[in-house]
Amino acid sequence: MIECLFCEIISAGRPADLVLDETEAVAFLDQRPVFPGHVLLVPRRHVETLDDLPPELVAPLFDAARRLSRAVRLAVEADGSFVAVNNRISQSVPHLHVHILPRRRRDGLRGFFWPRLGYEDEVHRSRTARAIRAALDSAP
Repeated sequence: MIECLFCEIISAGRPADLVLDETEAVAFLDQRPVFPGHVLLVPRRHVETLDDLPPELVAPLFDAARRLSRAVRLAVEADGSFVAVNNRISQSVPHLHVHILPRRRRDGLRGFFWPRLGYEDEVHRSRTARAIRAALDSAP
């Protein structure tokens, strides 16, 4: 297997500030946090993207994300949290990871980090919705 920074952390081959260590998931503080309390949650099994996550790991991973969202918020006395997954683009480590960031009102983080681009027209929107439904129908 290729070297993976997160697999090294999971196997204790690299130090990290673990905050959760469970059968199917591990979470640790991000080394380059957006805000203090920024946590990365990873499946224990090496899975590169959300697309690759086996169905049996979805519930354990996202239940851990739900619990961590609350824990991070309470631990750093934040107003809320932001939970996100980069899938290939902007994914700095090729091991699925869920970012859980504490949020405070007026913390400088502006909603999504990119401009919002609308649909050309109603036909474009409808065609896009149909294409997504068709892709869901053909999914394994």
